[in-house]
Amino acid sequence: MKFLDVQHKTVQQNQQGTTLVELVISIVIISIALAGILSVINLTIMHSADPMIRQQAVAIAQSYIEEIQLHSYCDPDGGCGCTGTGGPEASRDLYDNICDYHNLSDTGAKDQDNNAITGLSEYSIDVSIAETAFYGIASAQALKIEVDVTHSSNLIDFKLTAFRTQY
Repeated sequence: MKFLDVQHKTVQQNQQGTTLVELVISIVIISIALAGILSVINLTIMHSADPMIRQQAVAIAQSYIEEIQLHSYCDPDGGCGCTGTGGPEASRDLYDNICDYHNLSDTGAKDQDNNAITGLSEYSIDVSIAETAFYGIASAQALKIEVDVTHSSNLIDFKLTAFRTQY
């Protein structure tokens, strides 16, 4: 019986627990790991809305391109292309041909009647239109339409280009 008691005492004396140094080192390692994980989570949360902002910029640019392309190539007031005799209209709701949109600059997305679209005031839209030669089509018969959409956060600068020919 005595033999068992001695062995039990020996095992008990070898198990002293952790030292203060080991405890401090483990706390430091865990703290560094947590700081790294939390910084990644913070970065992810900060940029979680970026895809939505980009998709809205794409949708705005597409809607402006569609609106512009649906107008007549020739100005009803006279001439075709951007060198026609008719000048730009007084306001956007009176635009009657593609070239009326040249140098359009909107702060906040607007509809075709020049009404602000709720929730899209942080976007700036710039439109430029120029006559250009396009795959064998003379420059007087083709227009290059560029719509540039930027967000006030400067995270997004999206440019969409389309062409319209006189058909």
